[in-house]
Amino acid sequence: MNRKCILEISVETVEAALAAERGGADRIELCSDLSRGGVTPGAGLVSTVQKQILIPIVVMIRPRGGDFVYSTAEFAEMKRAISAVKECGLDGVVLGILRKDRQVDIQRTRELVELARPLPVTYHRAFDKAPDQRRALEEVIETSASRILTSGGANSALEGGAILAELVAAAGDRVVIVPGAGINASNVLQIAQQTGAHEFHSGLSTALPYGSRDYKKFETEVGNLAERLASLYSPNAHPN
Repeated sequence: MNRKCILEISVETVEAALAAERGGADRIELCSDLSRGGVTPGAGLVSTVQKQILIPIVVMIRPRGGDFVYSTAEFAEMKRAISAVKECGLDGVVLGILRKDRQVDIQRTRELVELARPLPVTYHRAFDKAPDQRRALEEVIETSASRILTSGGANSALEGGAILAELVAAAGDRVVIVPGAGINASNVLQIAQQTGAHEFHSGLSTALPYGSRDYKKFETEVGNLAERLASLYSPNAHPN
């Protein structure tokens, strides 16, 4: 393969964002409270990161931890957050809404996708809670979201590799499948080769546990991950 990959790194502090950028990340997913899977970051954090980071920044739009079935008030909060991200001139938003039966909430998601335009929308790992991944794929495509962040319904992208490969093939050029969950330098090549994906997401929580401030180690691990992907997608790369 010689198509360049995209490496997205999720962070919750400006220091982690800077370390990820120095390490070679192509895109930042900015969140608060990653220990709960990430929620909408505060305006102060967004502004600080935006001023210091040169690579694209996408922002988590999630009003709380827990499930992805939102009240009317929470949905309104999501809309306000998307409008704020647009006003800041950032590069995209990350969100996901399910119905009580865990199916993709097509109507509400489409409404948020339309509100976010022209910014791309990533449908996050709420996707993995859906009972039927192939059906969920078609439902997300119907909303016009640009990407789906998923582990293939498994605990990690490595475990979900077979399903991810099916999703990548079924999606074609209609939506970008972004494998995520447990991706690091030791397994990213296997995941890339198995799935055929070209964008990858990692939080590297083992390198920067929640609450840790070892940003040098985090930068190194991002660099290792970026180098592995660069070697795979080099025009001179040879298949294993």
